[in-house]
Amino acid sequence: MLNRTTFSLIALAGLAALLSGCAGLFTAPHPDYGAIVSAPDRSEADRQVDVRRKQPQLIAFSEARPGMRVLDMGAGGGYSTELLARIVGPNGVVYAQDSAEVASGRAGPAFDARAKKDVMKNVVRTVRPYDDPLPADVREVDLITFFFAYHDTTFMKVDREQMNKRLFAALKPGGMLVVADHSAKAGDGISVARTLHRIDERVLRRELESAGFRLVSEAGFLRNPDDPRDTRVFNPKIPVDEFVLKFERPR
Repeated sequence: MLNRTTFSLIALAGLAALLSGCAGLFTAPHPDYGAIVSAPDRSEADRQVDVRRKQPQLIAFSEARPGMRVLDMGAGGGYSTELLARIVGPNGVVYAQDSAEVASGRAGPAFDARAKKDVMKNVVRTVRPYDDPLPADVREVDLITFFFAYHDTTFMKVDREQMNKRLFAALKPGGMLVVADHSAKAGDGISVARTLHRIDERVLRRELESAGFRLVSEAGFLRNPDDPRDTRVFNPKIPVDEFVLKFERPR
């Protein structure tokens, strides 16, 4: 039979183990995402994108918080990067990744212009291949976002298996990867990624889970069951069906 002292020691050891297991969790409070999206100094062009992406819901689903270290994959012109930079604030950092191929196109000048804003001071531009997105000394980021660009990697010169392994390695245990993309019809796989800019959700899930990620949540706010998913996503006649998924690097 355990005496009181022994029981107390066991309880303390259990508490220490529990706290150790929670060390990878980010516990800063959630900001007011609606207020961040509604900031008066954001551009009218960005506000139009906000409507299409239902941005207050999308950025809230990511659970980005002040002080986080975030990797924004496929940053493009920096639309999502800027929102993330506003959220993580001066004590956080956002790594804005794009390949040299993308950065040398129209997205490059757009990002460079945006980078002049004061709110972008905590952003590190990372022009690197998708399958090697971060320098070796950058580890244990809290969050990775991959918004509407995963499908592009299927027709670019990208080793997606290596890319996903590198993303997994970059995250701290318990860190999250949030992916949003345009939905293709089931069975289309990656065959329409270049033509329609869509991807079969099941293929994307399978590739990420093969790298070790665990799907923990999915959102329906960008779903549209009326979309036949057989047309290009640009200038659609009806809203495009899009999926939003949250994966975890298991602790």
